[in-house]
Amino acid sequence: MKEINNINKKNFFKKIFIKICRILGFEIIDQGLFYVPTQKKFLNENLNVQGKKSITLPLGETKISRKVKALTVIYRSCTNINMLTQNKKRLFDREKSEYTFRSLNSIILSLNLAKKSFPRIEFDIVIIDYNSMKNNLEQMKKQLSKSLLKNSIISLDPNEFRNEIKKVNAENKNVTENQISNMSNIHKSLLLAKKQCEDLIYFVEDDYLHQQETFREMIFTYERISSQINRELILCPIDYPYLYTRTDPTNVFLGSTRHWRLVGETLCTFLTSSNILRKYWDKFVSMCQFEHYPFEKPLHDIYKSEYCLSPLPSLALHCTNVNSIYGLSPITDWKKLWQDNENY
Repeated sequence: MKEINNINKKNFFKKIFIKICRILGFEIIDQGLFYVPTQKKFLNENLNVQGKKSITLPLGETKISRKVKALTVIYRSCTNINMLTQNKKRLFDREKSEYTFRSLNSIILSLNLAKKSFPRIEFDIVIIDYNSMKNNLEQMKKQLSKSLLKNSIISLDPNEFRNEIKKVNAENKNVTENQISNMSNIHKSLLLAKKQCEDLIYFVEDDYLHQQETFREMIFTYERISSQINRELILCPIDYPYLYTRTDPTNVFLGSTRHWRLVGETLCTFLTSSNILRKYWDKFVSMCQFEHYPFEKPLHDIYKSEYCLSPLPSLALHCTNVNSIYGLSPITDWKKLWQDNENY
């Protein structure tokens, strides 16, 4: 009987101690049970508290000073152009519209999951579309209507920016009509972001498939690393194959569920903040006025001064040709991700 009373006393004091720690903001780890009683979670679960702290064992807690308040996804779509600069077929060998629909579906699923995890963050998705057929636009509207996210679709008029684009590129070749529409769409995206977006912006093309945890990971990671180094960031959710063709030195950071490494190049799909956008506005816009070689050179110039990070392994897949060095990211089952997004 005395032994039972002692156990009850221990349990009582343990509960009180846990409540006090929870009130004070401390965490307790039961390493025997692999359990965090203050959060009622096991150690293999996400222990981060958005906007307050990032917890990674055994490094402990990082106080969040850079809180994410809003995220706008600007989705550049065009279901009528298969490849911008080449005629090769894409991975999975489907019509271009199929990539657009599945890509959009993957983004919606990932944003819906993020919205559950971050109820205080404002999420918005804007589609800037160029010349898609009416039935394809209706399909995208249908997908957005199911999302429960703030959303809108803007139809691009490339003539709005045509006079601002130099007709001869860095290789002394004439700029193609496809490239003019692409540069115009990017320009429209930048102007929209500058005018309407208050915090994070994710610029994305319509041939990227995203894992469901993509936006959760990017938000947690942005808060954690930005708070650690006291700087704004650029995050590219794709681990591009071409990054492995060289032996460049890099820095490795710890995110929420992945490592992130410093990179000096990306394509035109990336996440950044309104502060970075305003700081390098002329650089960003120059990408829409002159076709550099490589096209993304203005972005690469920005990355010489700012931290651009890419995840290991990848959070998204660029659905280009299977042999492209800008496509199939390694060490991930991308066929499953393609199949998971077929019911849009």
